[in-house]
Amino acid sequence: MRAYERLFNYVAYNTTSDEAADEAVCPSTENQKILAQALVEEMKRLGMEDAHMDDFGYVYGTLPANTEKEVPVIGLIAHMDTSSSASGENVHPHIVSNYDGGDIVLNQEKNIVLSPKQYAHLSDYVGQDLIVTDGTTLLGADDKAGIAEILTAVERLNQESIPHGRIPVAFTPDEEIGRGADRFDVKNFGAQFAYTVDGGKLGEIEYENFNAAAATVTVHGVNIHPGEAKNKMKNALLMAIEFNSMLPPNEIPACTEGYEGFHHLSHMEGEEELATLRYIIRDHNRAQFEAKKARFAKIADYLNEKYGEGTIELMLCDSYYNMKEKIEPHMFLIDRAKQAMTDAGVTPKIVAIRGGTDGARLSFMGLPCPNLSTGGHNYHGRFEYIPVQSMDRMVEVLINLMKVS
Repeated sequence: MRAYERLFNYVAYNTTSDEAADEAVCPSTENQKILAQALVEEMKRLGMEDAHMDDFGYVYGTLPANTEKEVPVIGLIAHMDTSSSASGENVHPHIVSNYDGGDIVLNQEKNIVLSPKQYAHLSDYVGQDLIVTDGTTLLGADDKAGIAEILTAVERLNQESIPHGRIPVAFTPDEEIGRGADRFDVKNFGAQFAYTVDGGKLGEIEYENFNAAAATVTVHGVNIHPGEAKNKMKNALLMAIEFNSMLPPNEIPACTEGYEGFHHLSHMEGEEELATLRYIIRDHNRAQFEAKKARFAKIADYLNEKYGEGTIELMLCDSYYNMKEKIEPHMFLIDRAKQAMTDAGVTPKIVAIRGGTDGARLSFMGLPCPNLSTGGHNYHGRFEYIPVQSMDRMVEVLINLMKVS
């Protein structure tokens, strides 16, 4: 079975994770366990040992070694959940064969068009076969393409008797809400190193990611009838706006790229007496990351001094850190990935992640774990797509990574 055929099977499962779910609940949505159990059964059919789902919805299994050579035990990891940024229910994928370079009408009835005028990278895939949606949902290639590529590589390694060492495999829930590594059993996974297969464009290798934190700003106001409000009302909404206005206006996602960090207002709600702002804070540089968090605290202190202690309540919580420091002592992992791509006819490119993966946290849990491409584009949205040929190439890359010469 080719990787794209597996992807078509997996996207039929709605596995959207839920950030609002209590952190004691894992996975955050029960539907993830349905896909997890299906993957366990598939892994067993592929000859993997000890394929199982644990109590938290994590899937583990091992392809036993077929060589007596002593080689490092390197695992492969992907995640099962999809982002809530677009619907993951009733996904209708189809293939645009021999793409001609023009607009792709995803949904004629609703006039939804995927266009190279908006997404210039489409032009890189003229003549290839693109998997797209009907424009009403995401596709779910993040990261079901990673799962499909891993299991297709496992199948071929086994069927073609390609020499390889022991290969632990794991599929995690809740990566999209930052909890994918929370209950990962590093010890029993049994790998010395691993790769997550959770990236984007074919050829990308990532071992640098953002340092990340979440900030919640709660503003406590005082409401009173507007006709009697002079010197009495403290409008929480206006104070929330004031808080946001004191942050650097150009340090937002729309104004940054590459290694530039940002703060991002992701949610706001409220009324005169109570308002809430939720942010994410990101920076590759640890010192600059700490400075960004300190700025939030400084603004909160200033506004509390201005409006009264307790007006602004700030909660800061670190999410993950840049894995670079954990990967640099093991750069053979990057060299190995580069060679595997080159041997598969793929040009490797080292890029910094403007986000995070399970691998970032796993690296700090003692499992050095850089990230590899899946081949997809426009993740987390209705215009997501992935070329069939990119998936095939990634299968070759994974085989090259794992085979023993």
